[in-house]
Amino acid sequence: MTLDLTAEPADLTAALVDIPSVSGEEAELSDAVWQALREQAPHLELTRSGNAVLARTHLGRGSRVVFAGHLDTVPINENLPVRRTGTGEQQRLHGCGTVDMKGGVAVLLHLAAGMPEPRHDLTFVFYDCEEVEAARNGLGRIERELAGWLDGDLAVVGEPSNAVIEAGCQGTMRVELRAEGARAHTARAWMGSNAIHALAGPLRRLADYTPRVVDIDGCTYREGLQAVRVSGGVAGNVVPDEAVLTVNYRFAPDRSLEQAEALLRELFDGFELSVVDRAAGALPGLGAPAAAELVRACGAPPVAKLGWTDVSRFAARGMPAVNFGPGDPTLAHAKEENVAAAEIRHVAEVLRAFLER
Repeated sequence: MTLDLTAEPADLTAALVDIPSVSGEEAELSDAVWQALREQAPHLELTRSGNAVLARTHLGRGSRVVFAGHLDTVPINENLPVRRTGTGEQQRLHGCGTVDMKGGVAVLLHLAAGMPEPRHDLTFVFYDCEEVEAARNGLGRIERELAGWLDGDLAVVGEPSNAVIEAGCQGTMRVELRAEGARAHTARAWMGSNAIHALAGPLRRLADYTPRVVDIDGCTYREGLQAVRVSGGVAGNVVPDEAVLTVNYRFAPDRSLEQAEALLRELFDGFELSVVDRAAGALPGLGAPAAAELVRACGAPPVAKLGWTDVSRFAARGMPAVNFGPGDPTLAHAKEENVAAAEIRHVAEVLRAFLER
């Protein structure tokens, strides 16, 4: 399929959605994006990294904005090809990837081809394998192999954000607390020691804990500390001799990974704790000149990103980073995934105004 990057962004979204690109199977879409940019955006330098396509300007501007969007989707759930409902301002596009995040990718491709003389130098990163484990994420590979392509003064990730700027993101940490006991027949339970019961202490501490609410750059980050899994026991008539409590901590980006871990170790003092997954948050950095320009162009106050996204990868490089894209993130990955065509157009108009000023 040949993509028309000059098409109205909602129509380009539909074309992208109709090219299946489940994680690990992005080659057809990646090839189409590569061909379209090569033929329709001669002002851009292009390169590839696996199924990722990268493009950038070299205009000698005083600042550079990096736009990023992933090409992959979650597995199709009987929601292809794209389907449209409504007309005019009420039109909606339904299908896998409409929200997460081919609407955002369509906006970025449209701007990449249609703005040869933007106010800032621009880099566009269309990458693979965002919807699977972090080890396969295309941005990680690009950072290892083509790190200079990710440098800039502001990063904008086109993840769905209801067309509102979601600044930075929370950090996340998952830990396991382990308790030991002694096996016995449940008919003679007093001869053993129940490891699951031993988790009552940390569960009570969790129930009594009050998460922080933190204001950063005018954005309110609400932390969360939750038990997400309890496992233990070998049979229905055996006192468990081992149990594991899994806890997820979502923390405001003013805390480092080390500070987050220290808080958990203090809270669960006396229990064996191991960190099984962690990712740093991203400060919003809305005071940076390019970020402030984008906020003004949007015309609506930014909000905190409650969750973790790839903006964290850019923040780790010392860049302010925001999420800004069409679509309701609560519809992402759902069979009913759909996005308003008007919202896709609105995001494109905001970004065009930002780049033309």
